[in-house]
Amino acid sequence: RFQACVYFASVFQAMSCGIHYLASVFMAVTPNFVCRIPGNVSSVLFYNSSESSIEDIWTLWTSAENYIVVQLENGEIWELNQCSRSKREVSLDLAYEYKGNKSRFSCSDGFLYDDTKWKSTVVTQWDLVCDREWLAKLIQPTFMLGVLIGAVIFGDIADRLGRQRVIWFTSAGQFVFGIAVAFTFDYYSFVIVRFLLAMVSSGYLVVAFVYVTEFVGIKARTWASMHVHAFFAMGIMIVALVGFLVRTWWVYQIFLSIATLPFLLCCWMLPETPFWLLSEERYEDAQKVINIMARWNKVSTPCKVSELYSVQQDDLVGSRTGDSDTSSTRKHNILDLFCNWHIARRTITVWLIWFTGSLGYYVFSLSSVSLGGNEYLNLFLIGAVELPCYIIACIGMDKLGRRNTLIPFLILSALICVLIMFIPQDFNILIILANMAGKFSIGVAFGLIYLYTAELYPTIVRSLAVGSGSMMCRVGSVVAPFCVYLRSVWIFMPLLLVGIMALLSGILTIMLPETLGKPLTNTLVEATEIGRNKKSCSGKSPPAHSGAALEKIEMFGHETVSTEK
Repeated sequence: RFQACVYFASVFQAMSCGIHYLASVFMAVTPNFVCRIPGNVSSVLFYNSSESSIEDIWTLWTSAENYIVVQLENGEIWELNQCSRSKREVSLDLAYEYKGNKSRFSCSDGFLYDDTKWKSTVVTQWDLVCDREWLAKLIQPTFMLGVLIGAVIFGDIADRLGRQRVIWFTSAGQFVFGIAVAFTFDYYSFVIVRFLLAMVSSGYLVVAFVYVTEFVGIKARTWASMHVHAFFAMGIMIVALVGFLVRTWWVYQIFLSIATLPFLLCCWMLPETPFWLLSEERYEDAQKVINIMARWNKVSTPCKVSELYSVQQDDLVGSRTGDSDTSSTRKHNILDLFCNWHIARRTITVWLIWFTGSLGYYVFSLSSVSLGGNEYLNLFLIGAVELPCYIIACIGMDKLGRRNTLIPFLILSALICVLIMFIPQDFNILIILANMAGKFSIGVAFGLIYLYTAELYPTIVRSLAVGSGSMMCRVGSVVAPFCVYLRSVWIFMPLLLVGIMALLSGILTIMLPETLGKPLTNTLVEATEIGRNKKSCSGKSPPAHSGAALEKIEMFGHETVSTEK
């Protein structure tokens, strides 16, 4: 009961992360537009269609190369393009085609936008078109840069100060910065506040994965961790729904940010994880949390931290002599992820999987926009299609193991990339189905790596490991658009790159240890020993009491103490 309440409270906030990550899809959309005319319009001509106002022309607009011919009340005839306007020297006859002399002018009077779908976007608010178009294209990359930085910073802070404080701060930050975005007064303040929003959103998501992993026992850990992704996907679906209902960008942003409010009112009740408290040798605080868990779960058998640790204290003190890596007083940093050859090789492989998963996910997503139809429904389905892949991933991880599920889906995504190259370009439906299959397979690997990373590393650097992995994930999401641009070199170049990366990641994953059914480790020495053959080790074996003790606490939360290793 206790773990269920903590879990659903934590993952509810993950929806807000999905919301803010995808909010710019509609908030920064660029509608059809032309230069504003310097006077009152009497008639409008677009090819063979004659209307009384420009607003009636937007339904006929098909290409950025189109232009509109307007006649003003003073008799002047102007041609309106997207980034320029031309005045015809001869104004005798209103016709669409004109071969006479024209005087070209810039759009000094601003622009006219098509508001049939969106009444207002950040593009129309600050005229981010033509020579300012690059500013609009920087909105999402700068957000992703904030996500990248926030993943590392808050992952490290969570290992130093605790998971609870970071969850409090980032939850409040998402609400405050989310509302503040709607009231920014210019483009630059908008980007800065969005950057801060990205940092706290990323920080929450990274720490929330670690938080729920450390509270949930072995039997439920797989499903609990994977379905954090499901709530993130639900956030994407909420973006589609709110985008369909609200067509003014700042009102749209406020409605999306309000989703954070319920969690903000109760997040202060969430406790610190016993794992982190024990790693910091705060045994009394850990005992208090365990006692609360016992009361909630109605467990009569007492669980004493002092009894779990009394046997091992002498061994731990002896093993720490001359070994700075396992000292709880030492401040850990990203170099600890390369403390020895086994951990370093593990870190490189894990980072590659994070990068490949993100790169493949966004390349396949960008390819799916050719589906056409209603963009709100398409985004809703893009979020919904992630739900079944997480269920398949959960079943595979519980039945086959983390590594044995990750390997085939990485290789399968590589094979799908190759398959798409051989499908004729006029087989549109088959190409779309293959792209969706590729997204499904890379989605399984992408969702699995969060939990797998948390299980591969010890408590003292777990948040840092997941945070640095998320950083590589963000690097992949930033690189993905540039990868798609390579279509101009060769149409299948993006798929080729994703296929190569997925195949390489799948092969390297073979060398990672399996963590299914294994207790979470607490020290780097214990983490190094995962998956190694004990017979090949020297006579000195590291103390395993720490992980065992923590595992007893982990299983304690489910009313019985398991006898599984």
